[in-house]
Amino acid sequence: MQAALNIIGDDLKRVEQQFRKDLESDVPLIRKVGEYVLSSGGKRVRPALLLLAAKLCDYRGDKAVPLASVVEFIHTATLLHDDVVDSATLRRGIASANTLWGNEASVLVGDFLFSKSFSLMVTAGSLDILRVLSRATTIIAEGEVMQLLCTGEIDLTEERYIGVVRAKTAILMSAACEAGAILGTASPEKRKLLADFGMDLGIAFQLMDDTLDYIATEEEFGKSIGHDLEEGKITLPLIHTLRHCTNAERDTICAVIEKDEMSLDDFRDVSALVKCHGGIDYTVATARGYIEGCTAHLSGFDTGPVREAMLDLADYVVTRSR
Repeated sequence: MQAALNIIGDDLKRVEQQFRKDLESDVPLIRKVGEYVLSSGGKRVRPALLLLAAKLCDYRGDKAVPLASVVEFIHTATLLHDDVVDSATLRRGIASANTLWGNEASVLVGDFLFSKSFSLMVTAGSLDILRVLSRATTIIAEGEVMQLLCTGEIDLTEERYIGVVRAKTAILMSAACEAGAILGTASPEKRKLLADFGMDLGIAFQLMDDTLDYIATEEEFGKSIGHDLEEGKITLPLIHTLRHCTNAERDTICAVIEKDEMSLDDFRDVSALVKCHGGIDYTVATARGYIEGCTAHLSGFDTGPVREAMLDLADYVVTRSR
């Protein structure tokens, strides 16, 4: 992400300052939980996308940083809720907020961040941006429910899974890019190109997360490896494996998914099958296909440092180890 940081590094620091300012509340626990999640080392990909998209569209005003902070507010709220739903104990390599303060506090602080983000959007003074970001939050919630309904669904198709990814993960990256384009008063065509760039980037980002759940160490990934499998989440590496494995291997996978608690040996057995049947390679190749789409979407913009930084950011998504 260095190319992006060279361009927007100072703005990202201002985003963090804005985030802390917007956390102001008469309830001390809200600030404590919010700042804990904020300071836990996130990559800030979503606010970076908004800032870069705005610059790509020649925006020179002062609303990009506050809006980038709003996007991080929304993302942080989803993290708090996700960790409760997933019973996660780690987030970015440290104890998750729900581990430290309990599920109730995590859900309620997440609710605060969601509601506060809407009041902050209104101050931006753009009905278009409010429409884009509010639509994204609605779709994210739908994506969470869709994922819940797909839990343990052994016959989940790739198409349906990508639909969950679009709703749960990619839509906020798409909205961040589109909001940046709106700030820069981009044409409808360029606004769509940037929204599509963010969507494809978000899908690739999640697909790489899917692979890391099988191949990374906990130290690299910052989460518990194998957690998706233990929670019964059928992600793309497993979908591909189930399409190509034998009936006996399928029975092995089903037995692990149906268990209330997964042992290390269970995880190793399924992970070995995923690698044997090319589930990791297939998912990485699929992610790279979406990144190629990102490159195509930006071909409609003039070459320059900002465009190259966005392309570098896309490449980073498929080479990261956490």
